[in-house]
Amino acid sequence: MKKFFKNLIYVSFFIIYFFQIKQVQSLVPYYYLPTIKNLEREAFSIGKNAYQLLYFGQYEQSLNMAKLAIKINKNDEKLWLILSEAQVANKLYKNALISLNKAQKINPNNSETYILEGNIYLKTSKLQKAKTALKTALRIESNNYKAIFQLGNILLMEKNYSEAINLFDKSVKIKPDFWQGINNKGLAYFEKDNINLSINLFKKAISIEENAEPLLGLASCLRMKDIELALQLTKKALNKDPKYVSYNYRKEQLWGDKLQASTEILLQNDQLQLDVILAKAKINESSID
Repeated sequence: MKKFFKNLIYVSFFIIYFFQIKQVQSLVPYYYLPTIKNLEREAFSIGKNAYQLLYFGQYEQSLNMAKLAIKINKNDEKLWLILSEAQVANKLYKNALISLNKAQKINPNNSETYILEGNIYLKTSKLQKAKTALKTALRIESNNYKAIFQLGNILLMEKNYSEAINLFDKSVKIKPDFWQGINNKGLAYFEKDNINLSINLFKKAISIEENAEPLLGLASCLRMKDIELALQLTKKALNKDPKYVSYNYRKEQLWGDKLQASTEILLQNDQLQLDVILAKAKINESSID
């Protein structure tokens, strides 16, 4: 009996203690403190959303999301890379280079940061700095087709067409469905007056991806051979991407003087005037937006 009363007292103390704890918990709110891993996951998720917005052309929103991701986690070079790409899209080139420098300090062996750095220097016509950045990328990853392609683009800008073609060939050997490399070979061969080879290359690029650039390039090649087909291709190209109506935009895409001259003559065709007007109107609308 004595043992029974002793156990009863223990149970009573336990019940009182239990209810006191419940009362305290009902008065003190419970706060969730996220772990570092949770914060990193959240930052990466926001970064992915920023990249998707960038893909869909929502540049300002993408930039804001990328900035938010960096505020949460400043130690991920991939987030700095996404921020840099968003800054490039918004033409904030100096800021983009600062972001890339942050990424390179965190991880000096990420070739993508040097490729983007090279692209920025290309956009700002600093060819020697672009070469240095791209060669650094290739020291890290010797078979990076994007770095090889961009070095080819520098040679294209320098009108060293034969060497540019060699690099475009190399990029396509690494990635056979790389239509941009095939397309830019077409640009180079046109400037070398090898129109038939340009035609074949633009057709091959279109077979991989029906992009506005090879469509209009092919149309310019066919201007003297098959005007009806050239007009159809031009209409399709301007409908896909009206920016190609602009001489300056094509120049940014590294179109040479000879192809530019042929395209300007093509765009003056009477049957294309409505398409040209609509394309220019769309460009103006997007610049206002």
